Amino acid sequence: MNQRKTILHIINNLGRGGAETMLVSVLHELKEYDNIVVYLSDENKFEGKIDCTKIYCLKLRSVYFLPFKFFELRKIIKENAVDLVHTHLFWPTLLARFSTPKQTPLITTIHTYINFVPDYKKWVIRFLDRFSYQLRNNIIVVVSDGALKQYFDFLKIKPYKAYRLYTFVDINVFSSDQKIKPQPQEVFKVFTTGTLRYPKNHEYLIRAFAKLKDENIELHIFGEGPQRKELEALIQQTGAKIVLKGDVSSMQHLINEYDLYVMASVFEGFSLSVLEAMAMRMPLLVSDIPSFKEQCSDVAIYFDLNNVDDFADKIKKLISDKSLLDKMGETSKKRVVENFTLQHHMAGLRSIYNEALNK
Repeated sequence: MNQRKTILHIINNLGRGGAETMLVSVLHELKEYDNIVVYLSDENKFEGKIDCTKIYCLKLRSVYFLPFKFFELRKIIKENAVDLVHTHLFWPTLLARFSTPKQTPLITTIHTYINFVPDYKKWVIRFLDRFSYQLRNNIIVVVSDGALKQYFDFLKIKPYKAYRLYTFVDINVFSSDQKIKPQPQEVFKVFTTGTLRYPKNHEYLIRAFAKLKDENIELHIFGEGPQRKELEALIQQTGAKIVLKGDVSSMQHLINEYDLYVMASVFEGFSLSVLEAMAMRMPLLVSDIPSFKEQCSDVAIYFDLNNVDDFADKIKKLISDKSLLDKMGETSKKRVVENFTLQHHMAGLRSIYNEALNK
């Protein structure tokens, strides 16, 4: 009888970002392994919901103290006879590349286009990623084809082993047999989700909705973040019909209150929020960035990030065409079911794990 293998998963923290949510969902499925979770900073929004054998917090106060954690992580790997290490995001990856024994397979998931990440504008970050990868080649898993190619092109390194494995949505959770609001409403309700920070580009949406003040249309923004006060001031200044709704624990119970999902991100890896909206049959109006085009293909309508009038014109056309909205919602759900389910992701992940463990 084969002994159960042990996988160590390491991530920055356990906040409610896309990478963290994905990891927690994957852990619920990996029953055939003993799973150990290590996170760097002391934030855990999933208390009691993480399906793992053991969990460690390294209590990293600053990245400047990261070298002191090399030996701590190596000790955890040794004491638990870890068979494979799987990292998410830059600092956990750097730590693992210097701490994981050569004979232990190391897998890294890249969640976005790194050339847009502010840290990667610093030469020292690019140097550390490039140097550590060449020092300790590891298997790279990237959430989209575009981000996979861009990772190696940007760092100017040759791949050792690399795979594209799409982000997923659990359609057992984010699913609805209801159609989008069968009765027309007086106000056309639009929503978006995401941390209130630069990449999500909420300022663009505020300026676009400032041009829609005379229309019966309102935008609700779900999420919190460092730009809240700045965005509140801009909403008041422009008079845009926008409400900052704050954080919400479960979006799936609210989605059917809305007519349209929008997202104006400057960059994304492969947006979990967009997948969740697609699974709930929401029509999509999103920015014309490469990852959205790979993710949504022809089931979404795209707007120009350099032109708020383009957004305003396209949303007006959508308001006037209920049948188009219904059709978009159905094709969105179909694309998710055929390509981006938890089952699709787990089949690919298990294949990668099996290859790494049995090489």
